[in-house]
Amino acid sequence: MIDKLLEYDRDLLLYLNGLGADTYDSFWITITNSVSWTPLFLLFLILVLKSYPKKEAWLVTGFVLGALAFNLIFTEIIKESVMRIRPNNDPSINTLLRILIEPSSYSFFSGHASSSFTVTVILILFIRKHFKWSYLFFLWPLLFSFSRIYAGVHYPSDILTGALAGTLIGITFYKLFQRLKPRRNL
Repeated sequence: MIDKLLEYDRDLLLYLNGLGADTYDSFWITITNSVSWTPLFLLFLILVLKSYPKKEAWLVTGFVLGALAFNLIFTEIIKESVMRIRPNNDPSINTLLRILIEPSSYSFFSGHASSSFTVTVILILFIRKHFKWSYLFFLWPLLFSFSRIYAGVHYPSDILTGALAGTLIGITFYKLFQRLKPRRNL
């Protein structure tokens, strides 16, 4: 059963990665680079600062950063425990892939997916009452995560598991914030 799931995972990676074209490579390389998203991170900060009084805004920002830090540590622990080789480093598949970047760390689960979903989920939970279009921010983790498949560095299961882990971490930290601040309507 596990072997069959891994086979489907591999086949789906090959299919999705194979949809790429040289024309779009530079776009996806930009998308997969975290630094490219700096303007979005600044927008997130501005939206939090506009949504809450100064002291509360910095507290919210601290919780978002705390959730992200927890996510990064948790993701690294899982990667080092599972030790799944990235597809770009696996000789049984890498010659069949379009590889745009070549990270050497482990693959399962995707830190890009988990981090982007953690930040997006917790931020949307904090600002959704103030900005009705906040759910559009889910475009960021979707693009960011897919870029890892396009680049040939993650299997779809790495991405889906990272997205799930990030979502759960974001929700958990938001609920923790609510418990610690029960009298505030955040």
